[in-house]
Amino acid sequence: MVNSVQVFGRKKTSTAVAYTKEGNGMIKVNGVPIDLVQPSALRYKVLEPVLLLGKKRFEGVDVRIRCRGGGSTARMYAIRQALSKSLVAYYQKFVDETSKKEKSTDCDSALIPL
Repeated sequence: MVNSVQVFGRKKTSTAVAYTKEGNGMIKVNGVPIDLVQPSALRYKVLEPVLLLGKKRFEGVDVRIRCRGGGSTARMYAIRQALSKSLVAYYQKFVDETSKKEKSTDCDSALIPL
């Protein structure tokens, strides 16, 4: 059985569903690598969880996110929320509790729910 979690993020009418499982650090949004997400002006908003927590946290997991509805800005915020919630849920369920709180308490509480 594969260790996996599925969570969602919402902003206005946009909904993003993130499926996180064991892997090698691949993050895709609607089948496209996260580094190529459009619009490029909002790309750093999507990358915030990765930049805050560090790439090392994402090395052991693969995240697939699909997003529907809303405008481009709402989609980016929904994707960001789904990405951060999925990592927290994965660590909470399959990894020790101390590593979850170790770094996430230094961040914005709206971005990474505890």
